[in-house]
Amino acid sequence: MTEREPENFDVHAFNRQVIAEFRENGGKLTGWMEGWSVCVLTTTGARTGARRETPLGYFEIDGQPLVVASVMGGPKNPAWYHNIRKNPQVTVETGTETYDAVATIETGERRDELFAAVAARDEGMRDYQRKTTRVLPVVTLHRIEREQRTVQDSAGEERVRGLGDFLVEAHDRLRAELAELRRQVDEIVEDGASSSELERAKPDLAQQLRTHCTEFCAALKQHHAGEDRGAFPMLAQQFPELAPVLEKLGEEHEVVARLQEEIRRLVDEHEPGKSDPARLKGRLETMTSELEAHFRYEERTIVAALNTLGPAPDIP
Repeated sequence: MTEREPENFDVHAFNRQVIAEFRENGGKLTGWMEGWSVCVLTTTGARTGARRETPLGYFEIDGQPLVVASVMGGPKNPAWYHNIRKNPQVTVETGTETYDAVATIETGERRDELFAAVAARDEGMRDYQRKTTRVLPVVTLHRIEREQRTVQDSAGEERVRGLGDFLVEAHDRLRAELAELRRQVDEIVEDGASSSELERAKPDLAQQLRTHCTEFCAALKQHHAGEDRGAFPMLAQQFPELAPVLEKLGEEHEVVARLQEEIRRLVDEHEPGKSDPARLKGRLETMTSELEAHFRYEERTIVAALNTLGPAPDIP
């Protein structure tokens, strides 16, 4: 609603002013915006990954909350629309409540029906569509419910331990296993000592490394297979708008699998006193960086949605 501006108009300053008044007055605005139903939509920047707040007209059609990427009839879609195309998980503030949601860009007849209902209520929206050849996108907001409460979340509130929480717990176990693997490699090269000296002192070190690497690689492979065959298809069915995110995560699984196989080969071929442990250490650090970035992206984009699909399995 505020992205289109005349020359020399600072839209960002205007948006900040609107958001400040909105929050100070419990969602109510004054002046020429008095009486408008408004929300503050927080998205994740498509390029920066930073949180972006935008005040928008807020509508409910047959109980379905939605916003329209109108830009007051401007020729281009707004930045927040491009943000949700990459990451559809958003936060919605209405003045009376704040909730997490998954944003869906509606198409075809569904989009047309919803826009017609909005336009019937809001003359301005009809004018915006007449001003542009762009079909104004309608974006529905699907609340992520958090009803049952059995574990503590980051805000200190109690809620159910869901499938998303189970995913994070699995990540943390893999992080710990990887840290132990790195510690074993570091033990080989620590203090600048040669591998031959250390491994003569600890002749079973190479075998310990192989055993731990085999266990870690098997656990990681099983975890990713479970996501590819279970979690991701469930999310794709329930939240079709997550398709780009799930596709990216699947591609990252393939990258990690290639690194994993390379590291396993280096460990299997390691010969005490002959092989260079620095090469193994370098590749392991690369895998650690890739895997941690993957885990963080996954936790940021799908955990909340995954938690809505059911409780975590009762596995210690």
